[in-house]
Amino acid sequence: MTVKVSSIGLKGLEGYRVQVEVQISQGTESMVIVGLPDASVKESKERVLSSIRTLDCDVTDQKIVVNLSPSEQKKNGPLFDLAMAIGVLKEREHIKEEISQNVAFLGALSLDGAVAKVEGMLPALIAAKGLGFKRVFLPYDPLIPLDMLEGIECIVVHHINDVLQYLSGQVTLPLHEVKPKFEVTESTYEFQKDFSHIIGHEQAKQALEIAAAGGHNVLMSGPPGCGKSLLAETFPSIFPPLTKKAQLEVISLYQLAQEKLLTPQIAPYRHPHHSASSVAIIGGGSYPKPGEISLAHNGVLFLDEMAEFTKKTLDMLRQPLETGKVTISRAHSTVTYPASFILIGAMNPCPCGYLGSNTHYCTCTPKQIQTYRNRVSGPVYDRMDILLSLKPVNLDQSSGTREASLEIRQRVKKARERQYVRYQAEICNARVPFEQLTATSPLTEYQQKMIHQISSKKQWSNRVQIKIVRLARTISDLVGETHITDESIWKAITLRRTNPQKEPLKARES
Repeated sequence: MTVKVSSIGLKGLEGYRVQVEVQISQGTESMVIVGLPDASVKESKERVLSSIRTLDCDVTDQKIVVNLSPSEQKKNGPLFDLAMAIGVLKEREHIKEEISQNVAFLGALSLDGAVAKVEGMLPALIAAKGLGFKRVFLPYDPLIPLDMLEGIECIVVHHINDVLQYLSGQVTLPLHEVKPKFEVTESTYEFQKDFSHIIGHEQAKQALEIAAAGGHNVLMSGPPGCGKSLLAETFPSIFPPLTKKAQLEVISLYQLAQEKLLTPQIAPYRHPHHSASSVAIIGGGSYPKPGEISLAHNGVLFLDEMAEFTKKTLDMLRQPLETGKVTISRAHSTVTYPASFILIGAMNPCPCGYLGSNTHYCTCTPKQIQTYRNRVSGPVYDRMDILLSLKPVNLDQSSGTREASLEIRQRVKKARERQYVRYQAEICNARVPFEQLTATSPLTEYQQKMIHQISSKKQWSNRVQIKIVRLARTISDLVGETHITDESIWKAITLRRTNPQKEPLKARES
């Protein structure tokens, strides 16, 4: 007879059902695990055998064969320990009750039978819900927000004996402390930097508000010290709280990357140094881990001194910027991680940084300037929605009250809610399929002609023309318009007018 118990395997953030099949026969005492297990899965046999001995389950002179199905999928991690132990106990008739196929078992085992947490518990739970499981046995992990997982019964156990007691009908109360649920709202937001602290740069502030509302990428160009980094660091303060679905995705990615996440309700902000490798930015390794672009999922990725990143690394951003996900292929496995983020890039107009400045002398030659700009390729420029050219601000001219991030955040939140209702999904204008965008917000004949004429003059690609429409839709959402207005199209065109690659090379100009 063969006993079948269910568990969950992970391939990146994607989970799949693993059928743990256990068969015991007379023979030399041993335990064999098949089904493409890695080293950590093969080591499970010692943990499983030691754990079942604590329950007085005799496996002397018994050959135990465990098959992890599907057999063609490589199995990683000790996530299947508990399921294998339950299968052995059921096969030895130590468990009398029937085990439903809608019940999954997750967790590693200690030698004394204690159930321990492992990496990737939350993604496995989310996958279990999607696969139709009704109940999951798992170890206690304070980082897993069980209150957010609706539609699936999570039974927390500390020892394998707790599972046996539950299956036999002896339901006990959990021994862990249940943390009070805490919701982050506009009033509980606390940011060190606020838009009211920024002097001047009114056009840049408006552009960042549009970017936050529609999920658009921004490239800022300007001399050193003009405020590029300050604007980017303040940018997350105008994001509304993440939805429950987005929070679960962010927590899952940070757990897989073994990174600390301070507050899951607030959009993540990643600021890698320009010396970071392409693997650190994109993700990878022998067993692929999420990179910076995935850790910035549902948030912001800020690349300061963008032209100092290697051209190879920047070009690797093309696919994630277009699709919102990244696929990493290695010899051991191929995984796909979500990477839907807003890219904020900042760069100087030339190597010395003072091209076009009225206060400093530019010492760069035209060839040096063009070489510097070409470090960011044309396709990457094409994927930037908003191009900003910043100038230094005179602090003596600052006067009057400046709008706080809270007020801007409320407008951004309302604009996003309009998009969610229009598209019937948590998706912004920058990511929605263009066919769906035009179907819900068709352009008039005059607007199409206007975009075509200006695009022909500016030699804009089809991608840039589509981005103009997306920007116009977001601008209309911010003012509450149901249709794309002519004014919003003109404003979108002005946000795209400056291209650092095509600015005149006026070197050595005082």
